[in-house]
Amino acid sequence: MAEEKTMIVKKNAIQIPTVLIKRDGSKMPFAIYKLRLVLDQLKLSDDAQAKIIRTVLGKLDQSAVTAETVHREMVAALNELGYNRQAIIYVQVHKRRQQEWQQAIDPTQRLERLQENDPTLVHENANKDSRVFNTQRDLTAGAVGKTLGLKLMPEHIAKAHLRGDIHYHDLDYTPWSPMTNCCLIDFKEMLTNGFKIGNAEVESPHSIQTATAQMAQIIANVASSQYGGCSADRVDELLAPFAKKNYFKHLSESADYIDDPTKQKQFAVKRTKKDIYDAMQGLEYEINTLFSSQGQTPFTTLGFGLGTTWIEREIQKSILKVRIAGLGKEKRTAIFPKLIFTLKKGLNLAATDPNYDIKELAVECATKRMYPDILMYDKIKEITGSFKTPMGCRSFLQGWKDEHGREVNSGRMNLGVVTVNLPRIALESKGDQHLFWEIFNEKMRICKEALVFKVNRVKQALPENAPILYQYGAFGKRLKPGDDVDQLFKHRRATVSLGYIGLYEVGTVFYGPNWENNPAAHDFTLSIVKALKENCVRWSDEYDYHFSVYSTPSESLTDRFCKLDTEKFGKIADITAKEYYTNSFHYDVRKHPSPFEKLTFEMDYPKYASGGFIHYCEYPNLKQNPKALEAVWDWAYDKVGYLGTNTPIDHCFKCGFEGEFKATARGFECPTCGNHDPKTCDCVKRTCGYLGNPLVRPMVHGRHVEIASRAKNLFNGND
Repeated sequence: MAEEKTMIVKKNAIQIPTVLIKRDGSKMPFAIYKLRLVLDQLKLSDDAQAKIIRTVLGKLDQSAVTAETVHREMVAALNELGYNRQAIIYVQVHKRRQQEWQQAIDPTQRLERLQENDPTLVHENANKDSRVFNTQRDLTAGAVGKTLGLKLMPEHIAKAHLRGDIHYHDLDYTPWSPMTNCCLIDFKEMLTNGFKIGNAEVESPHSIQTATAQMAQIIANVASSQYGGCSADRVDELLAPFAKKNYFKHLSESADYIDDPTKQKQFAVKRTKKDIYDAMQGLEYEINTLFSSQGQTPFTTLGFGLGTTWIEREIQKSILKVRIAGLGKEKRTAIFPKLIFTLKKGLNLAATDPNYDIKELAVECATKRMYPDILMYDKIKEITGSFKTPMGCRSFLQGWKDEHGREVNSGRMNLGVVTVNLPRIALESKGDQHLFWEIFNEKMRICKEALVFKVNRVKQALPENAPILYQYGAFGKRLKPGDDVDQLFKHRRATVSLGYIGLYEVGTVFYGPNWENNPAAHDFTLSIVKALKENCVRWSDEYDYHFSVYSTPSESLTDRFCKLDTEKFGKIADITAKEYYTNSFHYDVRKHPSPFEKLTFEMDYPKYASGGFIHYCEYPNLKQNPKALEAVWDWAYDKVGYLGTNTPIDHCFKCGFEGEFKATARGFECPTCGNHDPKTCDCVKRTCGYLGNPLVRPMVHGRHVEIASRAKNLFNGND
């Protein structure tokens, strides 16, 4: 249909302008399809649309034309051809959009919505409890920050965000503040050389207990100085030198009471093992009791599993045993830190490997607490260029070496994310793949501008804005006040991410809702992720920052994009009618695929989305059958890089039920006794890659009935 209308224009020898100048002065290629989309909204026939488009184009300059001129000529053409009612509607819609823009950049409007407890604001993040004062303070600041941020960025980017063409992530913090997103904290640098927090000069710790206590303080301060998650990479190897100090201390003390050298060592080992367990238990409790300035527990990840010494092995085992034991007297599942265990051939994968016993413990832990998620060592190196834990949830740094040729991971960071609404592009193209790519390329230009704007804004920070990051080692190199922070970002040391959402819905537009086993559909959706990657490679070469493709996780964006597209296109079966979009490259979970079907379908995409990805599989209760989970891990080892577990672990302390709570209009509740009081039950679900407690912090705007209808999507890999 789009090709037919374009041919009508060409047959009449009407020249098409080459450049459209937006109201903020930005320039982009003139696109006829946008005129057609406007006329579609006015419900005009194909013939009528062709006449109007010919009339409008006949009055436009052949080289460059302003948006105001196009608007004026559109109104004139509608009236000239007798579509007076449509002209009035067109003008009214334009005025309404201008009013909506003014409201969006007016902090008073947003503060009023917050005061009225608008659920789209107060439940935007599943791990923020909007009832407490410090969260309310953060939400208030964020409401103002969003409006000011929209005014700060180029207007056409801000309007693309508001329309739902793209999503400029974390608008409550950036660009108003030049904050970074997520990072791998350089704990080794900080714990080895000391650091400063507030008025305290902190020296290098002399025990593992002090080391983990310092880690908790670092995490709290880093989380308050950026807006994304933070991770500790290879924490077992990181903490081993400090546990070794405990060992030598105990060995020295034992000489005062024990004559036998063998028994002295046994005594020192036993005491050190207890110190390690106590330290890891203390770290878990401290992280779960921390609150950052953002009004939430810091989004923290611990990566481990590659250590081979007895101390490193003991740290690994203690992390898992502490998580299995649970928090508090009721033994609740800890929400943070996220645990990520690494599988590696020859180390812990097979029963004959030296650390296989720790893998067995990790399997047990996952059946009871969902964590740890799993990194496949060889596949992560293949996909991302080096091995490392993701930053926070799923954002991966790419392999990078410094000027001395040394591989560097810790101390690096991500500068932000902009996500493109792929289903909207597909819907606008109306099944025309040529038009799809035309619109796609236009949206890529907008995403590029938005990401470059993010980078340039973050570069305006001063080291003294975030001392813990820039001056005291969290970002590796220690800067002095007034130094240029860009030296920590440029030459591809930092990443900045192009996100995407809704590949399933794109496939559905072109190939119908059952396209999972259609090779043409698979190749088409894969070509989209390849195109995202190709754009990022070009931008990286142009700007010398690492632009990476990121498989966006979002507990609210799946709703937001779909809601905006429903308003624009109506309810479309298997696309907008289900009231959510599928995140990134995931399988349509309404079809309940087996783990093997799901992973086979998804495994090709992360190669091109190496800046952020994860796979989840859903299982029944596995506590009595851990070998089933291990079988999936083993099968997936050389197929996917990052794998999470979804299994029912809800627990009612009132009646003793263990399993999966029922989603109802009033929230998740025990299916046996109906209990939904967070004080007497433990309901844990995955939200945005992390775990969350929807009884305390309702997810997805608190609409539990909708959650019930799409729980599989939210909790089976689509965050």
